Amino acid sequence: MASFNDTVIENFRANDGVLGGHWEGKETLLLHTPGRKSGKNFVNPLVAAPFEGSYIVCGSGGGVPEDPQWVANLEAVDGPVTVELGSRTVQADVRVVRPGRDDDWEKLYGVWREYWPDAADYETKTDRKFPVAVVTVR
Repeated sequence: MASFNDTVIENFRANDGVLGGHWEGKETLLLHTPGRKSGKNFVNPLVAAPFEGSYIVCGSGGGVPEDPQWVANLEAVDGPVTVELGSRTVQADVRVVRPGRDDDWEKLYGVWREYWPDAADYETKTDRKFPVAVVTVR
């Protein structure tokens, strides 16, 4: 997956955040998270559904059985994270929303699911419900 993500990140940065092909017409962002164990900085390209002045990203991992590591890394962060939006690098507040824990999960996941049509396919690959994160640029 790393080489695929590396290619997406390279294309994102080369084109000021505009991606073609499968992502054409969709907002994407690059989420920087420090590893909760390693402290190493990780960058993840994510489809970002605009929502009430923020963005919703989803820990679907394309339907893999476990949550992507960036979700747990985000939950361990105390304070803002770095996000690349288009040609800008900004600070953002992030709130992870989990099914069964947060009352607004269904609404927020529904927004992301509607925005990203591949979500329906991802859901067929696993029994887990995907956490989402609300990203609000400062």
